[in-house]
Amino acid sequence: MPVERLVLAARAKINLALDVLFKRPDGYHEVAMVMQSLALADKVTLTADRALSVVSTAPDLECGPSNLAYRAAALLRERCGVDRGVRIALEKNIPLAAGLAGGSADAAAVLRGLNRLWGLGLTLSELEGVGAALGSDVPFCLRGGTVLATGRGEALRSLPALPHAWIVLAKPPVAVSTAWVYGNYRGERVTLRPDVAGMESCLAAGDLNGVTARLANVLETVTVPAHPAVAALKAAMLEHGARASLMSGSGPTVFGIADNLRQAEKIAAALRSSTDAWVTVTETAGELEGEDGTTVAADQA
Repeated sequence: MPVERLVLAARAKINLALDVLFKRPDGYHEVAMVMQSLALADKVTLTADRALSVVSTAPDLECGPSNLAYRAAALLRERCGVDRGVRIALEKNIPLAAGLAGGSADAAAVLRGLNRLWGLGLTLSELEGVGAALGSDVPFCLRGGTVLATGRGEALRSLPALPHAWIVLAKPPVAVSTAWVYGNYRGERVTLRPDVAGMESCLAAGDLNGVTARLANVLETVTVPAHPAVAALKAAMLEHGARASLMSGSGPTVFGIADNLRQAEKIAAALRSSTDAWVTVTETAGELEGEDGTTVAADQA
């Protein structure tokens, strides 16, 4: 019986390590990043339809052809010669322009779901190839888990899973453009670069302390001076008991790693009472299962 409706989770991500190596001839930056999936997720509902459309619970989100979820459906339809449409409903839980890959996660969920809804039979590797044409974070969002991303972010190698951890997220009330951050990045301003090889060794040993001791993000050299609230949130995370804290991606969201759920909730409560940031508690999540990336989808009557 043909599937007519699917509901998928589009998971957020954080960067445990983010290094920018050099600017490539194609205009992108060569990066080395250790990326980690979170349980925090948007809910993406796909319903078979004649036309292609997107609706969202976020009033500020553009839902037309420039929307990344819309673009994912349009690109997949074009590449696979599909003559059907889909209604994409986005229940947004991941804040916009936050450094948490919310748009990329939605696009990845659309690719996974339409692979099943349209009966395309693409492998995860093939879906990642489509995702790479949409954005550097989309291939990671298709795979999930703990991953080393190189190239412009699309070349992935799965790493041993990060030991389970509770994560506090805090986003100050500002939006940061990823293009602006990379455009203003200057390598000579960086004084601390990530020890990616060392972090890999700690992951292989299941050493959470070793991983947290190596958190580093060179893009803080751009975002923090422009938005001092980022540095203030990092300091507050540590003051209230986080074992480590870092800005995710190009920012402005800051994450803190807590020892347990009780501590995470204590940190979150302190931040809510002392700052104007959006704050939530979540946890790390593993790699998405299934060669074609669709087993996270659930049929709904």
